[in-house]
Amino acid sequence: MTRATRRIWQRISRASHVTYALLMLLFMVLPMICIGIISFAPTRFLNFPFRRPATWRWYEEMLSSYAIHDAMVTSFLVASIVTVCAVILATMGALAFVRYDFRGRRLYQKALLLPVFFPQTVLGLSLLIWFSNLGLESNWQTIVLAHLVWIAPVVTLIISIQVFGYDTSLEAAARDLGASPFYVFRRITLPILAPGIFSGALFAFLLSWVNFPISHFTAGVDVPIPVWTHTKTVLAPIPSANALGFVIFLFSFFLLILPFVLMNRRRR
Repeated sequence: MTRATRRIWQRISRASHVTYALLMLLFMVLPMICIGIISFAPTRFLNFPFRRPATWRWYEEMLSSYAIHDAMVTSFLVASIVTVCAVILATMGALAFVRYDFRGRRLYQKALLLPVFFPQTVLGLSLLIWFSNLGLESNWQTIVLAHLVWIAPVVTLIISIQVFGYDTSLEAAARDLGASPFYVFRRITLPILAPGIFSGALFAFLLSWVNFPISHFTAGVDVPIPVWTHTKTVLAPIPSANALGFVIFLFSFFLLILPFVLMNRRRR
């Protein structure tokens, strides 16, 4: 095979991979694009193509709705608390998971992975029964506890990847020079783990923000955005729910793209 032929095949291979990736991205994003189109419908019931000009009416209703405002505050509060708690627990859990050999380590690893592979609907129902037996009233606090059961192990696995990849001799050298354990953790361990912690925090926030199955069973009177959106699109449809869903999609997409944009700028 000549060089020219090899280059042609490399270009064809690269073009096919890019095309496949774009088609998969379009396949995943296409439903949300349809929701975005529906959110501009001029009538309460969808007729496509529109017989009248598109309107921002449903976005105005979304911004003026007290129910949506309360659901947004609840979701942001829950996601923020879950993110902070999950990162703290996951950082300690990842260090124990990777670096220390102790009795019951394998059992700890299996228990850590169990909630990740457990169906979320069954997990949410189980937590609801457990909270009821404990006499806990379902509210935003029970949502936080329920989300942590599922999200903390996921974040632990993400941070564990970063823990596997760095040299512990840096910490040993710092201790040999007289640094305290807290100083070593703050100035050496934490900065090295920062990319994994940031990725874990981003995943924790988004997973908590959009989670429906667990929130559906543990919400109670404090309704987060996914539960409210499901209610208003399935049980009692209103057009402003489509507008809210499209805004949440854009917000989540922006949070996912932002780290890649920042990384590309740093490389330049």
